[in-house]
Amino acid sequence: MNIKNNKLFVMIKQSDVLVLALAFIILCVIISILSPSFLTERNIMNTLRQISLTAICGFGMMLIILVGEIDLSVGSQQAVAGISSIVVLNTTGSIVLAVVAGLLCGIVVGAINGLLVTTFKINSLIATLGTLAIWRGASMVFTGAVSIQSQVPAFQTLATGFVGPIPNAVIVAGILYGVTFFVLNHTTFGRQIYAIGGNPNASKLAGLPVNKIKLIVFIIGSMATMLSGIMLASRMASAQPTAGTGFEMTVISAVILGGISLSGGVGSVNGALLGMLILGVLQNGLTLLDVSSFWQDITRGIVIILAVYIDIVRKGSVANKLVAEQKKKQQQKCTIERA
Repeated sequence: MNIKNNKLFVMIKQSDVLVLALAFIILCVIISILSPSFLTERNIMNTLRQISLTAICGFGMMLIILVGEIDLSVGSQQAVAGISSIVVLNTTGSIVLAVVAGLLCGIVVGAINGLLVTTFKINSLIATLGTLAIWRGASMVFTGAVSIQSQVPAFQTLATGFVGPIPNAVIVAGILYGVTFFVLNHTTFGRQIYAIGGNPNASKLAGLPVNKIKLIVFIIGSMATMLSGIMLASRMASAQPTAGTGFEMTVISAVILGGISLSGGVGSVNGALLGMLILGVLQNGLTLLDVSSFWQDITRGIVIILAVYIDIVRKGSVANKLVAEQKKKQQQKCTIERA
């Protein structure tokens, strides 16, 4: 039997999500063979907790990229989230107020990023590169480049606690996955996000409030990032002004690897989740195999380049398919006219 005509092979080839799922399974098998400790309960839980921080931020980043923008400031936003939440926590002793303070910072930061892009018409790459430096510098100035320790021991259970056998961070990531999936697939707002990312000019002509939606998406993205920063501060029981350094590259590479197109308008929540799982398991596997952190950085860079290249190939394939379909329709039209 010709494998190219096999229904399963064709289905996998045509589905990015199935390809990613297959790649994830193969990666897990390879690492489990090379490192017996990979499939231990302790390592699995640690890996899931680490991936959860990427996922919490990643679902917000996914929305930003889907509308055709990007946010490079998420790493320094994590530091802002940790500092604001720990300061309020130590002042009030309330975990709830600490979380609320971090999320409110997310609204402010997201609004600033969004306004720079929508109102002042600054390219999101440049705008968020600038705010990346601003938020990081502000964190250093406010703390004097010194970490702030949590004075409420219960705060640490926010990230390190469990509900049954499932870590709290995994539950939070799971809830955000469900909400994002519902919004993108079953709401008008989700369809508007895809439409704006696919063709912002056509969306404007169709009457969609493009700038308003982009602003909302930037705020949602920053709130998700702040939530991941709060969870990170909880896990470390302190606010670190250097927290999140390089985190933006991890999040962006995971999302792009999951099939979210950098040009916007293309991608799914399931694909993004698989991209995060693949990158998280890869990093965990390299750590278990005692690979130098420098080589891990190189690997992450290669993954980013590979993900972008796959995105380019995917867009080229879609464009060729559309051209072929258009030619086929024209040929059919000509045949009918001749008849």
